Amino acid sequence: MITFRMPDLGEGLEEAEIVAWQVAVGDHVVADQPLVTVETDKAVVEVPAPRAARILALHGGPGTVVKVGAPLVDLEETVTADAGAIVGELEQAAKPAQPAASAPAPSRQVRAAPAVRRRAAELGVDLSRVAPTGPDGTVTIADVEAAGGSKEAPPSSATAAELLPLRGIRRAMARSMARAHAEVVPATVVEEADVGRWPAGTDVTLRLVRAIVAGCRAEPALNARFVAEAEGRVLESRIDLGIAVDLADGLVVPVLRDVANRTPQDLRAGLERLKRDVRTRRIPLAELRGATLTLSNFGMLGGRFAQLVIVPPQVAILGAGRIREDVRVATGAIRPTRVLPLSLTFDHRAVTGGEAARFLAAVIGDLELAD
Repeated sequence: MITFRMPDLGEGLEEAEIVAWQVAVGDHVVADQPLVTVETDKAVVEVPAPRAARILALHGGPGTVVKVGAPLVDLEETVTADAGAIVGELEQAAKPAQPAASAPAPSRQVRAAPAVRRRAAELGVDLSRVAPTGPDGTVTIADVEAAGGSKEAPPSSATAAELLPLRGIRRAMARSMARAHAEVVPATVVEEADVGRWPAGTDVTLRLVRAIVAGCRAEPALNARFVAEAEGRVLESRIDLGIAVDLADGLVVPVLRDVANRTPQDLRAGLERLKRDVRTRRIPLAELRGATLTLSNFGMLGGRFAQLVIVPPQVAILGAGRIREDVRVATGAIRPTRVLPLSLTFDHRAVTGGEAARFLAAVIGDLELAD
């Protein structure tokens, strides 16, 4: 018997939550065949078999959090071992491997987010029999509900006393926010930009990205990371911008790289790819790490101003509220216009009030240009 342990999935992750097993006890698998789908703090990934074998035991079920290095599955080796795509720790027991028949080809793997899998379980729907309509063959909640013949949520059995454990993204968000609250010394400054001269069809997000670049050029102190243990800061030479994306399961912040040196067309294409990968839960973990500054365009959902949360080691986050109609007075005349509320939250350990004000002024100056 061989014990296959949870492999290191990279990026310093210490654990993952089991979403769904792709195999059952008694199944024969081949090397690199997906064994289990797991959810890390932001992405859903498949862990493949390290070699051809028969499944003897599964450690944990959906919702179980497994530490890196903990037992994941017991295997009975069937043929000469070969390396898998992700190699965990294989623990060989004293009992020799027994030969067995060759393994069949793996079945089609279902692409579905944890929320979709939970809905399928509620409706008793077999995901492997659902025709996917989402991007790249992803099964959506609408697909599951159509297959289940009902769009009504089942009656909730939850009571006021029932504990609902945080899972996946929400658990990661809770931990990240707790760390931010414990470490960061936040301060917020707010202002409005007059965007009445923007042409029709202006891409608000790209204008905000461009304005952030202008702000960083005027005041580099906000594109930085704070090293608490050394009581120092590192001014970053490249702007890797985190873009907050709202999902039903929680908030995810993929990173748009090197925004100062890319064309608007390239930025828009990159942003759409990141959002698609986040929503289908296929985004590489590397694209969720290393932001030097964050943008939250919360006004797309609602709200005017906000005191935002900075995730260390970043030192600033810019929030954009909902654009609204307003009036301005100039040379004694009143004119109608449109204004964009802005909220800049900064870590006062690393950024002064003057630096924050200069950054915000440069952002507004760029946003108020006609094009």
